[in-house]
Amino acid sequence: MNIDLKDLPETTIKRLPLEESIISESGISDDTHCEERSSKRLKLQDGQFESATSSAIRTESESSQVDVGENEQANNNSHSNNTIHDHDFNDDYNEESDEDWDAGSDNNSDSSDGGSITYEFMGPSTITTLDNNQSDIEPLWTSYTEEESEALQEEARQMGLMKFLEKYVRDQEIPPLKLMEAFNVVLHPQAALMAPEIHQFALLRNVITRYLRKRRRLEHVNTLDDVVELLAKANNVMIVTGAGVSVSCGIPDFRSETGIYSRLQEYELDDPQQMFDIKYFRDSPDIFYSFAKELYPSNYEPSPSHIFVKLMEEKGKLLRNYTQNIDTLEHKAQIKRIVNCHGSFATASCVTCGYKCEGKEIEKYIFEQKVPPCPKCAVDRVTPKNDSSDDEDDYQRGVSVMKPDITFFGESLPAEFDRLLALDTDNVDLLIVMGSSLKVSPVSEIMTQIPHSVPQVVINRTPITHMTFDVQLLGDCDVIVPELCRLLGWDLRHHKLPGGSALSEESRRQGLDGVDGDSSAQKIWKFHRNGVYTFPGAVVSECFLEGEIR
Repeated sequence: MNIDLKDLPETTIKRLPLEESIISESGISDDTHCEERSSKRLKLQDGQFESATSSAIRTESESSQVDVGENEQANNNSHSNNTIHDHDFNDDYNEESDEDWDAGSDNNSDSSDGGSITYEFMGPSTITTLDNNQSDIEPLWTSYTEEESEALQEEARQMGLMKFLEKYVRDQEIPPLKLMEAFNVVLHPQAALMAPEIHQFALLRNVITRYLRKRRRLEHVNTLDDVVELLAKANNVMIVTGAGVSVSCGIPDFRSETGIYSRLQEYELDDPQQMFDIKYFRDSPDIFYSFAKELYPSNYEPSPSHIFVKLMEEKGKLLRNYTQNIDTLEHKAQIKRIVNCHGSFATASCVTCGYKCEGKEIEKYIFEQKVPPCPKCAVDRVTPKNDSSDDEDDYQRGVSVMKPDITFFGESLPAEFDRLLALDTDNVDLLIVMGSSLKVSPVSEIMTQIPHSVPQVVINRTPITHMTFDVQLLGDCDVIVPELCRLLGWDLRHHKLPGGSALSEESRRQGLDGVDGDSSAQKIWKFHRNGVYTFPGAVVSECFLEGEIR
């Protein structure tokens, strides 16, 4: 076995609709059922591996899915920049996506057995579950003992996905299919013999990714006071931000009734996402530029949440801010330690020669709804056809055009994401997710790279139920972060805050009304159970608050 992550073929990262590609993390809500199935292992039937592994790797021309359980869909994988990414891009760039929250989720089960999930590759007949005492499979290697499997599972939890794979697949050259057995997924030996190494690796990654999402909460991190103490002591805080930190700035969303996708109907696209598809852009850039000014962050100002991230940086506590947003408000807030996971309008590049410029250089074209030509490429005007209509776009076809450096469907991710994440996962001592439901890759996969011993906190309007966090502070980000700063004694300043500061008398009074969830007095926050608080703006079901959905 000889797989080197550096030699993995580079495939195109495709941004895919949530309903087509992401695992719908509804989990297993019945603990008894989970226990009944935990003694089972998964077996891929002979002759089915080719179709099975094709769903674990997606290239630009492939489209397939893996069902998990009755209504879950597995992430598709890609190889690029030495890191394999699931292709579970949601159908937006800068949207909180929280309305997609699945109220049926329960991922706090203590069952760590991968066999508690039924994988179905390309159809329900491909995978069958086998009791551990049923074994008609001729082993290709010596299987792990139960103790060895548990040790490998624990090591994966502490190392994170990629470092675990680098150690065992790249360095020790352990066959991926053998490692899969440690996570209770077994392939038929004939299928294993047919499997190309690269497909084995992709399938192994999918299995371990799913396993690592079932993180157990830390026993010592339960309360708002715990979060305040963590913020006070931490020195390497990784902050992941999504659309929730920009919603108060007036940034439009994508999928609401008045969102961007609903306003694209006039363009008669087969799918609104075509507006952000790189192939479609190359063919018809005029369509994108007729709408780009709606997205362009020209007059927006950073929110209190952005200033909170900047304050963390000024205090020497920010390890990195990984943002899903393309609005460049982090740059306006002068945050230096930033990774734009989906790119941004800050720069633009030629789709042909790669010439790069500041985003402001194409600003005029965006507001005039014209296609900006590349100043470096030769201007080869194409002779118009005689039958071309007068209302046809008059930009010079055949001339390379500039495109904002936002990641379109079908484009590779920014190279710095892989490089910096590999460094940061060794140093992070606290993870905070703000304004994101973590349904968009690659950001959704950051959690599988971080050791499970690192405390993880959510600040969001709605709960994240397909992953396990220690504390979820639910409500408007711009309400929650000033309260955290007030409790910490940090002078967060923003004109939208009461009195202009988190430490003003108005902010102090707002935060001190009431005591806890059992008090009848009004309070800015309410405690519901260990790890769950609600603030103004929270959108959450009673089932979740009562602990029926963890």
